[in-house]
Amino acid sequence: MQGAVASESPDATSAALKALALGCLDEMKAEETIEIDLTGKTSLADTMIIASGRSQRHVGAIADKIVQDMKANGFGTARVEGLPACDWVLIDAGDVLVHIFRPEVRGFYNLEKIWGADRPEARLVG
Repeated sequence: MQGAVASESPDATSAALKALALGCLDEMKAEETIEIDLTGKTSLADTMIIASGRSQRHVGAIADKIVQDMKANGFGTARVEGLPACDWVLIDAGDVLVHIFRPEVRGFYNLEKIWGADRPEARLVG
């Protein structure tokens, strides 16, 4: 995949980025991963992925893996927020937003409800 990103269409690049993030989440044993299609809901991104890590260390390791794989595969540098505390890490890769939470923090903010993950178009991954 490395080097191919620049020549792909924006939709193909977004799909590849989403697949990379979901693959990392699966590989790192993230829990309760969901994907929310944001198309038509906001101009912030096309896809939001929400997942949980079991501890602060697990959340940080998942986020680090995603960011490193994005760089290694030519997706550039994503903006990352929340790494020092690792309660909630946001990876903003443009068309794809990845939120990684500790379970208690995820329950408190309940992004799934805010962005309509309980609607039929949202789906559980894996």
